[in-house]
Amino acid sequence: MRGTPTDPAFASARQLASLIRRRRIGCVELLEHFLDRVRRFDGALNAIVVLDEDRARGRSRALDRKRVPVGPLHGVPITVKESFDVAGLATTWGHEHRRDHVAEADALPVQRLAAAGAVVFGKTNVPVALADWQSYNPLYGTTSNPWDHGRTPGGSSGGSAAALAAGLTGLELGSDIGGSIRVPAHYCGVYGLKPSWGLLPSRGQSITGNVAPSDVSVIGPLARSADDLVLALDLLARPDPEETALRVVLPPAGAERLAGLRVAVWDSEPGQHTDPDTIAALRALATWLRRQGARVSLTARPGFDPIEAFHTYLRLLQAVMSARADASFLEEAREAAARLAPDDMSADAVLTRAVAPSHSEWLGINETRHRLRRVWAAFFRDWDVLLCPVISTPAMPHMQEGRPWERRVPVGEGEITYNEMLFWPGIVGGFYLPATVAPLGETSAGLPLGVQIVGPPHGDRRTIQVARLLERGWRGFEAPPGYA
Repeated sequence: MRGTPTDPAFASARQLASLIRRRRIGCVELLEHFLDRVRRFDGALNAIVVLDEDRARGRSRALDRKRVPVGPLHGVPITVKESFDVAGLATTWGHEHRRDHVAEADALPVQRLAAAGAVVFGKTNVPVALADWQSYNPLYGTTSNPWDHGRTPGGSSGGSAAALAAGLTGLELGSDIGGSIRVPAHYCGVYGLKPSWGLLPSRGQSITGNVAPSDVSVIGPLARSADDLVLALDLLARPDPEETALRVVLPPAGAERLAGLRVAVWDSEPGQHTDPDTIAALRALATWLRRQGARVSLTARPGFDPIEAFHTYLRLLQAVMSARADASFLEEAREAAARLAPDDMSADAVLTRAVAPSHSEWLGINETRHRLRRVWAAFFRDWDVLLCPVISTPAMPHMQEGRPWERRVPVGEGEITYNEMLFWPGIVGGFYLPATVAPLGETSAGLPLGVQIVGPPHGDRRTIQVARLLERGWRGFEAPPGYA
């Protein structure tokens, strides 16, 4: 981890667990170290919005008394995204009217992390309804990026990534439907895994109380190292026992070294504005990979129309979001759709027309999705991984005025609408593919950039393994200035 301070708060979760196991530090001592850092640094960040100090201390004391570690995260202090239920704490999704909605039980993934020895000591900030690339809401306020307090850390797992980058927590649990793990990891310079859809059960993360998993949406870890993503994947990638007794055996990671690795690099797409620093950094990485012996192509692409795939994702996304929306939003959207020009095929127009589709309409969209999934599968028979941008921009300045579809975002020499930024997250996420985000470089202004490492269906281990190889030779986590 080049450039990282020696403070244990910037160590990986595996390293922290090793320190405890070797009795270099106690569980209570490590927890107090993180809590002290929260007191010192989180006032300006507002990343951890719910603290559970007393129970965390009690849990840490009990773990200190254990002669044998209870699991691979024994004593490691962690936080989780506010949208996950933690017994006795509020779960609001940023809605003020849910201020007093106290969870009765831990979400299943929280249970699994705790069973591995983790000490959950708080929850991190989100946007309202988890529906933004910024993390602010009327209940908890605005979270800032530790690299630049005038910018967002991303969303919807923005508090998660900010807390990790600032050394306030050992590991994080987030969720992703439109880049909500990947974008914060990219904006804050940390690692994130958007797993294959359905691989990690999400019971206990639903504002509606539904037990059926949402289409497209996944849960996954954020961390300061690729090794921690593997650790979390191994702990969480087991079916919900209330659903099935089946077991999951993922394909092995492969790719023990970069030499011979088949890498496609999709650094830009005509008509889809992408930050020039991101494009330059991806091309520099491609050059370096060639020098390591990888087979690299800057022109290999899946054999479909990217706009058709993007619009398919937008329609699938809006179907999910419609199920969470109230009647007034749906009516407003229908009225807006009626006013659209027939030839308007902007991202906003596609989203607006896709509100609350009929069942037969959704089946047609889903059929298109699965045809495109087969194209992706064919692509990954020729290529081990695809490297591409995470989103159009590095961390944006805080931008809270107006509704999301009314905002415009500067990209290079031009600007795009807010929802046009869904292209890079959606071209992957809508088709159930795994993607690991790893540090890529930095902008000319010193902001972190991430790379999206995409693999075949259930190739989660492969995408993380490539992130590990890049961590060893290209770039790893670096702490933002001022947090040592």
